[in-house]
Amino acid sequence: MGFHHVALAVRDLEVTHRFYTEAMGFELVKIVVGPTESEGGWAKHAFYDTGGGGLVAFWELHDESIPAFDPAISTGLGLPTWVNHLAFAAELDDLPAKRDRWLEQGYDVMELNHGFCVSAYTVDPNGILVEWCADARSLDERDRASAHRLLTDPHPPLETMPTPVFHQARRVAPSRA
Repeated sequence: MGFHHVALAVRDLEVTHRFYTEAMGFELVKIVVGPTESEGGWAKHAFYDTGGGGLVAFWELHDESIPAFDPAISTGLGLPTWVNHLAFAAELDDLPAKRDRWLEQGYDVMELNHGFCVSAYTVDPNGILVEWCADARSLDERDRASAHRLLTDPHPPLETMPTPVFHQARRVAPSRA
């Protein structure tokens, strides 16, 4: 069973909307606006269809009791950008077009071939790492057995990291949030 949606808070819903519609190609399908716990506070919850039955949603918060925050889900917590990220499914033959769409929209891209999947990455206007991930092969019983061994191994063997391929944007991206 897949998840229904992932929801994240952002500071600028307008620039977030442009990224997820123009750079990602997702469709805005629903907005819910409601009160927050504070007197006069309210929030806007925008839902985007990611394809395949899933949604991604973003909160625009209008509540003085909520402190200023950094929407970058990794660096905002003091972690490297790559730790917490959003990975969206792609077909292997569609990956170049998705990468090129980002480049045309003004976003730098990094590609990695992980062996079992190939990924293209960029950073959205909120500082969130976003990934298009395409399966290169089906996971099998050897993968599952290895995963179970590695799960409890206190000193797992390190894999050789794939060589990244970097692509520079073809224009400057819209202002970041």
